[in-house]
Amino acid sequence: MSSTTNSSGSSPDVPDAPAGTASSGASGIEMKVVAPSPGSPGSRTAGAAGAAGAARAAGAKATAYPAYLAGKLGGAVVSLFAVLVTSFFLFRIIPGDPVKAMTHGMPTSTEQLATLRRQFGLDLPLWQQFTDYCAGALTGDLGMSYQFRAPVGELVAQKLPATLLLTGVAVVIYSALGLWLGTRSAWRHGGPGDRLNTGLALTLWSVPSFWLGLLLIITFSVGIGPVPGLFPTGGMESGGTSGLAYVLDVAHHMVLPVLTLVAVGYAQTLLVMRASLLDEMGGDYLTTARAKGLRDDDVRRRHAVPNALLPTVTMVFINLGHVAAGSILVETVFSWPGLGGLFYQALSVPDLPLVQGLFVVFAGAMILMNLLADLIYPLLDPRVGR
Repeated sequence: MSSTTNSSGSSPDVPDAPAGTASSGASGIEMKVVAPSPGSPGSRTAGAAGAAGAARAAGAKATAYPAYLAGKLGGAVVSLFAVLVTSFFLFRIIPGDPVKAMTHGMPTSTEQLATLRRQFGLDLPLWQQFTDYCAGALTGDLGMSYQFRAPVGELVAQKLPATLLLTGVAVVIYSALGLWLGTRSAWRHGGPGDRLNTGLALTLWSVPSFWLGLLLIITFSVGIGPVPGLFPTGGMESGGTSGLAYVLDVAHHMVLPVLTLVAVGYAQTLLVMRASLLDEMGGDYLTTARAKGLRDDDVRRRHAVPNALLPTVTMVFINLGHVAAGSILVETVFSWPGLGGLFYQALSVPDLPLVQGLFVVFAGAMILMNLLADLIYPLLDPRVGR
């Protein structure tokens, strides 16, 4: 009997090849490709390889962050040492004799001047002064102020609360304002609101803070034309108040210096946040989020803004470093009794231990805030630190 074949040349009586079988068709030769069963040696080998790969990835991830952390801590230590070296030698080139400046206007003999130099260690070789300075700084001893005849650490502790109050309030206000307005401007870029915010921010960012402070004093403290003097010209308090009246008095004195710091600081934060968010707005992941049906506000808040925060986080932490450093120009213009005004007084002598100590405090605050920003980056973007 003859058997009929289909167009491919295979017999209709032959059953279809099971899954995992490759048939040669016309040649009539079958090749079976069988996947390894769960209990076979091949499956065990593949499973072991996959587990080993997963273990290596987990181990690399576990060791990446400690290495990243160690690198950042080491960089902070090196930066702090560079600050110590810079603060010592930089202020040694300031013209003027500290001892003669302290005794200015008083009849002083050569022997008395020599005694004062010996008392403050200015007669020692420069290398010995440097080693003594570093040893004292590492133990928290920043030296004795020539001008105030008091430990530098005590002077810093006395003036620090006023600086933290002024700049702390200003940083919180202008960081929040800059983030909010920068996000709105970038999300609706090109519109009238964006042009107004960007133009105003560029103008305020280019204005010197001391000049803006002087304008505010002339306008709102002294009074100009129909505008009466509404705020004090300087200082932190009027005196003779306590309780709630004291709080209101301090707040009244803070209005103009805080307004000066906010006007300059928010502009910088706005422009950085706007530029960062504009870079993210062309990302495909935002198109995917919109395609899923998310509202525009949700796309901005949950996807775009978190990815645009890294540069702005750096800016915010640098601003937090300024909380301890204060604003030398603004505090001087408004006679605010903080670290900025103290630094200006120390430079006028020059009071070397006080200038050096304040420089270390200012730079140390900036190094610490940059270190904290580096440690927070992996929480915002897991790719950082791997």
